[in-house]
Amino acid sequence: MNTRLIPLAAALLVVFPAPAFADHEGESPLKMVGTVVIAGSHPTSLPTQIPTTIEGITRAQIEDQVNASDAEDALKYLPSLLVRKRYIGDYNHAVLSTRASGTGNSARSAVYADGVLLSNYLGNGATFAPRWGMVAPEEIERVDVLYGPFSAAYGGNSVGAVVDYVTRMPKQFEAHARVAYVRQPFELYNTDTTFSARQSSMSLGNRHGAWSWFVSVNRTDSDGQPQTFTNRAIASGTAGGAGGPVTGAVVDKDRTNRDIYIFGTATQYSTVQNHAKIKVAYDFSPTVRASYSLGWWQNDSNGTPSTYLRDATGKPVFSGPVSINGRSFTLAASDFNSTKEELRHLMHGLTVKSNTKGVFDWEVAASLYDYSRDILRAPTAARPAAATGGAGRIVDQGGTGWNTLSLKGVYRPDGMRGTHIVDFGYQRAAYKLATIERATTDWLNGEPGARNQAFSGRTGIDSLYLQDTWKLSQDWKTVLGARFEHWEGRDGETANAGKVVRHAKRSENDVSPKAALAFQANEDWTLKASTGRAIRMPTVSELYQGGINNTGTLVNNDPHLKAERSWTTELSAERLVGNSALRITAFFERNRDALYSQTNVLVTPNVTNVQNVGLIRTHGLETAWSNENVLVEGLDMQASLTWTDSKIKRNEKFPASVGKWQPRIPEWRASAVATYRVNDKLSTTLAARYSGKQYSTLDNMDINGFAYQGASRYFTVDARLRYRIDKHWSAAFGIDNANNYKYWNFHPYPQRSYSAEVKFDW
Repeated sequence: MNTRLIPLAAALLVVFPAPAFADHEGESPLKMVGTVVIAGSHPTSLPTQIPTTIEGITRAQIEDQVNASDAEDALKYLPSLLVRKRYIGDYNHAVLSTRASGTGNSARSAVYADGVLLSNYLGNGATFAPRWGMVAPEEIERVDVLYGPFSAAYGGNSVGAVVDYVTRMPKQFEAHARVAYVRQPFELYNTDTTFSARQSSMSLGNRHGAWSWFVSVNRTDSDGQPQTFTNRAIASGTAGGAGGPVTGAVVDKDRTNRDIYIFGTATQYSTVQNHAKIKVAYDFSPTVRASYSLGWWQNDSNGTPSTYLRDATGKPVFSGPVSINGRSFTLAASDFNSTKEELRHLMHGLTVKSNTKGVFDWEVAASLYDYSRDILRAPTAARPAAATGGAGRIVDQGGTGWNTLSLKGVYRPDGMRGTHIVDFGYQRAAYKLATIERATTDWLNGEPGARNQAFSGRTGIDSLYLQDTWKLSQDWKTVLGARFEHWEGRDGETANAGKVVRHAKRSENDVSPKAALAFQANEDWTLKASTGRAIRMPTVSELYQGGINNTGTLVNNDPHLKAERSWTTELSAERLVGNSALRITAFFERNRDALYSQTNVLVTPNVTNVQNVGLIRTHGLETAWSNENVLVEGLDMQASLTWTDSKIKRNEKFPASVGKWQPRIPEWRASAVATYRVNDKLSTTLAARYSGKQYSTLDNMDINGFAYQGASRYFTVDARLRYRIDKHWSAAFGIDNANNYKYWNFHPYPQRSYSAEVKFDW
């Protein structure tokens, strides 16, 4: 461990009086031999008996502390977590980053809502973010996070963290409504305008005897800031001045510090999302409940470019040869490209389980996520002509999706005493990718024509797990477990306009052991150790979504990719006294055959695609502290600080990356939240987040993070004021990024944003 952290850890132990887990509206959490039992009527489904790190946030805390416009905002201030949310309603780039996994590694975390898988394991990367839109902020009862792959009940994708959303189910009649507005003045390059978002939601629920139900609907109408920028290296221009003279180009530096011209914005999304969910539960007995949920999510978005370039008459210039300061550049039709998306997704979840807390309990759960309609349209001609139609392409992912099945059992030989608990089960997860791109004569409204390219395939994992939790004595607890997984990839096809390449079926068997130990050193202090192996198998798109050339040779994909194999360990010391908590955790990960897109320099010509990186080692120290009613009555505070060292140790195909930082993992990150309850009506919150310098490329050549495609450090301050008008009505006003820090994660993050909301609760 870095010796610079020893004084930091010692100082934290001396200064801060104790530890913290979120309580449930006044109900304090219970401590039992190094594990936290979360109190309240809506407990987490995470395996809390495992002595490892679990952090959480309740509905009441979200309402007081977070300017939450999307479900992922609930994670904003939890230790070592970052969701790469670019704008309100960002459905395809809001990737979760954890201790040892950057925002390019979406397949290294697991997100669930009421037992239904929201993580999108069809691929790995920015465009395979969890389906956050299937959960509205207003329906969240609590969110909990299990750090690391330490439970045998979860597969290799849990290597970073498992996020569990628990949503509302009523005990009596209740009704809720919310309207909200967000305004973001935005200045960057030659863009100077204000973007906004409008949200509204309503929900109803009740219980009638053995039946309970909950219905919710919400709508988001959002205009996000520009996301991509058309640019050229100044040195790439041809001397001589050929082409029409234009003005308006902005001089800047790219992420490698080259001088570039910014010609305009290539994408700015206007998005309308509608979401509806129905949940029904039936209690067969006081200990057996069946529940079903149906979620429907609609997303219609338009991506619109804007050029900064003007010709001599002041007319916008989108394509063709142009001359800037004596250098010529040629703008392609795709440089200022438009898009139009129409998405309709369905989610089903069915669970039947017992909850006797006696000798034996069981659960049967199944889920289905279906891309019932998923259409992307884009022109092949340049603007402004393309604005009214013309030739283009249509990408159709209809039929894509995944389904899961889980059969679980819990055996407690000594019943309610809980000194010995055996968890076991069978699980299956199956993923199907079906993507076809066709030409069309009218990209706005035309029918699909001839095939341009297509990718399809399936992967599936069948798993068996067994986990034994044993309280050895009053002060010692151990957990031993193992998970067996059978993975297969089949029906893989990669095609272009005239050729189809079919890939051979693959299968693999793996075993992942898990172990944890907790020692109650004294009344206040608990020591924990956890270790686990995780096998993250290649996703369907990593295997099959690439291309082939006219000779039938594969381009950009490799159906023979190996799985990532990680060993993760954490050592924690926790101090819990009353409503105050302190946790210090050292974590370590050794990741072999990590999956990254890179250039293989060992072959000629070089090949760039998803490849296995030999070895990445990560270690770090995470501290988390919280205290209720600290300093003065009504003041709650929480803070976290994480130091990480994550380096590439072996990579034969791309030697320039050896010794460099793993992409999107900063050395330092921190968060802090202070909430002051002035009285029973008014609460105020001030929060801050910090992340140090990071890189997006494996060889760390992107030294300028404050540029398009760069990944910058950041420090942002948020504020929220919430007023309870009466028993039913409340209002809130918030500012995100109040200090207007202009920061990047490939795309620009939002600048200072103002939000206002009014809520009704019955």
